[in-house]
Amino acid sequence: MNTIPGADSPLKLPKKKARIVLEAVETLGRSQVIDAATAERIRSSIHAIPFDWRRLARYSFIVAIVCVVIAVGAAVADEWLMNLLAELFNLSWSLKSLGCAAISAGLIILGLRRRELHPDKIYSNEAVFFTGVLGIAGSIACLGKAVDTGSGHYSLLILLAALVYGVLGIALESKLIWGFCLLSLGGWFGAETGYMSGWGAYYLGMAFPMRFVLFGLALTLASLLMPRRPRLAGFFGLTRVVGLLYLFIALWILSIWGNYQGYDDWHRASHWELFHWSVYFGIASAAAIYYGLRNDDGVLRGFGLTFLGINLYTRFFELCWDGLHKAVFFAVLGVSFWLIGSRAESIWQMRSLKRQVGTKLP
Repeated sequence: MNTIPGADSPLKLPKKKARIVLEAVETLGRSQVIDAATAERIRSSIHAIPFDWRRLARYSFIVAIVCVVIAVGAAVADEWLMNLLAELFNLSWSLKSLGCAAISAGLIILGLRRRELHPDKIYSNEAVFFTGVLGIAGSIACLGKAVDTGSGHYSLLILLAALVYGVLGIALESKLIWGFCLLSLGGWFGAETGYMSGWGAYYLGMAFPMRFVLFGLALTLASLLMPRRPRLAGFFGLTRVVGLLYLFIALWILSIWGNYQGYDDWHRASHWELFHWSVYFGIASAAAIYYGLRNDDGVLRGFGLTFLGINLYTRFFELCWDGLHKAVFFAVLGVSFWLIGSRAESIWQMRSLKRQVGTKLP
């Protein structure tokens, strides 16, 4: 009897390809190229991949949320509509803050009830929480208007938002709200250091990118302590990813801008005066790759490889944009991306074949 390696393992194919393969097997069986047992074995191993409704749901809710944000922005931009709303809701800032807080509380309670009744509807439940988060932001903004003394110290409001989001994220076990906590924390750090420096470029001898290098590093290191605490263990991955994003994006900006006070200082600096920042950026990327490979950590490895590539391409643009003919410049760029795409395609095919056949490939 003819045997097919790996036929015992399910071969997952898109519906169209699965239909073609099954038709081919049927034809080969009728032509007696393969025996009936082999044909049946192949047919039983073919599994059509169903439509990914979960991905559609996720993207649909993202689009819905974006549409709501655009609708709010359009309403704010419409002066006539805003005047009409001001007349209809001619309330003090304090009452507006309380009203937004009440709406947010109602939405969060609704999200909790939905999560209890329909725990499988992850994205719609998180979308309800997201609208509640927007209401909290509106409530805090109105509170700021109510207590404004003209000092311009609005970073305290951002800190309040971060604290509220943090408490709610932990209490509701919502990674979405915890993500807003981390983003608000970064906003507070930038606004607070800006306020402390009188909105100058430097604070303690550091420009904004340099400050966020330290902030991202501190947040990443703090995330390593979270698995030891049961209430925070579920937020470890998200916190580490956000911390690494702060760190590497700040390093990337430093490699372009440097730790200079303003545009004039940066404009006078040569590429070689900024080169050591590129070296630091490369060392950080290489360290992430090393520790990712050593500990089989895909997140660190992915960050290292991604930002090492960004570093190299940024240096290519800086050093070769003026020196090379544009045809040569884009030809080199195109070839490099072709090679990367070919290699990525090969890796994807090897992993796909490994999953389908169930054999270990080198």
